[in-house]
Amino acid sequence: MNKKVKKAVFPVAGLGTRFLPATKANPKEMLTVVDKPLIQYAAEEAVNAGIEELIFVTSSSKRAIEDHFDKNYELEAELQKKGKTELLKIVQEVVPANVTCVYVRQPEALGLGHAVLCAQPVVGDEPFAVILADDLINCGGNCVLGQMLSVFNDRQCSILGVEEVPPEETHKYGIVDPEESDGRITHVSNIVEKPAPDVARSNLAVVGRYVLTAAIFKHLENIPRGAGGEIQLTDAIEKLLHDEQVLAYRFEGKRYDCGSKLGYLQATVEFALQHPELRDEFIAYLEAGFGQQAEKLRCAGND
Repeated sequence: MNKKVKKAVFPVAGLGTRFLPATKANPKEMLTVVDKPLIQYAAEEAVNAGIEELIFVTSSSKRAIEDHFDKNYELEAELQKKGKTELLKIVQEVVPANVTCVYVRQPEALGLGHAVLCAQPVVGDEPFAVILADDLINCGGNCVLGQMLSVFNDRQCSILGVEEVPPEETHKYGIVDPEESDGRITHVSNIVEKPAPDVARSNLAVVGRYVLTAAIFKHLENIPRGAGGEIQLTDAIEKLLHDEQVLAYRFEGKRYDCGSKLGYLQATVEFALQHPELRDEFIAYLEAGFGQQAEKLRCAGND
């Protein structure tokens, strides 16, 4: 019988140092793109893909994430009292009633692989997804995790969400060594964490979406610390390749690296341009306030 993926792990224990001082007291995953925090976009992607259990691997400074997905009786009562039914609906539907949230502490900041390993008691021996909220992907109604789960339902093996990156940026990602391809699906022969451009076997980078079998846990338990003195998920996947097939999937959609300030700003602008309530006014604002300035900057850059 084919197994189904019903659980998703969200590693959210990182410090978010690239966004200090904004993340001094506020989790980076709670930074908003227009009107929703990054972690809600990630959770909605999982729910839309059919995930029923959201597992957040947190730290002591991430209570705001737990509060966001919890019920707020006082706020709901106030909205009900004032007849603000649309806002009440938005608040109540942050997590659908059929979806469970579980919170697990990562006691030390030992990397992504360690964060995933912390979720093992909840995941058990089931296949599961991993979503990094920093990687916000806009793909319309066909969410990336949903695309990947369609492949998993057919192939029943671990799948890595990948995209091509500029060759000079391979040192920022886990890079796969691809074998034969079948459309968007590529067989993986090897994977290396953050290789220098001159030694990278490809520019096909893993970007924030994984579907993994439970076999990954035995490797996470046994691998030594890798790059940065951390337990690297990439290193465990490299070991997993010796046991079973791993596929790379070139997803449909545009990724924004919201772990960087530039990527976060790009996402904010482009999501605002698609927002049904803000789009027209925002476009008018940009055209009126920045059209002429942008032209001046372009001309200055050509001098």
